[in-house]
Amino acid sequence: MRRIVALLPLLCLLVACGSDNLPWHDDFSSARWQAESDATAQVGVTDGVMRIYIAVPNQLAWATAGQDWSDFRLTVEATQVAGPDDNEYGVLARIQDASNFYRFSISGDGYYLISKFVDGSPVPLGANWTPSAAIHQGQTTNVIEVICQGRTLTLRVNGEELAQVEDSQFSHGDIGLYAGSFYESGVEVHFDNLTLVEP
Repeated sequence: MRRIVALLPLLCLLVACGSDNLPWHDDFSSARWQAESDATAQVGVTDGVMRIYIAVPNQLAWATAGQDWSDFRLTVEATQVAGPDDNEYGVLARIQDASNFYRFSISGDGYYLISKFVDGSPVPLGANWTPSAAIHQGQTTNVIEVICQGRTLTLRVNGEELAQVEDSQFSHGDIGLYAGSFYESGVEVHFDNLTLVEP
C-alpha cells in the first residue's frame, strides 16, 4: 500500500502573465520555463528536455511555465531516466502559488494519483495511490495527458483514462512539470514535447 508523504516544494515561482490563448507548445529547445536548482534538486532545460533531478529523499521540485490558463488539454512525454521506481512525477495545474495547486501524478512502479495542495498540505481527490497496467514502469517513457475543464479534472496515461474527479477550488492558474522522491534520492525525469490545446 502506497503512502502519501508531505513534501516541501523547492520552487516558489508563479507569474500570472499568460492568457487562455491556445494552442501552446514547447519542445524545450529554449529555456523559457521558470526553474531553480540548489543542493536538493536540479531543475532546468538541458539538451532539449526539461530535466528534474532529485538529490535528497522526501523532496518535490518543479518548473513553471509562467502562464495563466483555466481550461485546457495538456499532453507531455515524461521519461524516467534514473533512480528508484518508488517515486512520483507528472503535471501541476492551476497553480495559485507554491502551496496551492492541483497535482496529477504517476510513479515509476506503476501507480497514479490526482490530488491538490492546499496551504502546502496534500489532499487526495478520489482514490489514493492506485496501480494501473497502463503506466510503463521503470526507466521508460509515459505520455501523460491532463484535462482541466471547469470543475472536471481528468488524468490519462498512454491513451487510457485512469481517473476523473470533480473539484472547483482552483479555476485557473499556471502549469508545472514536477518530480519527487520518497525514501531514496537520485530520481531523474525528463519531460519533452508539451502541448496545450482546447479541452
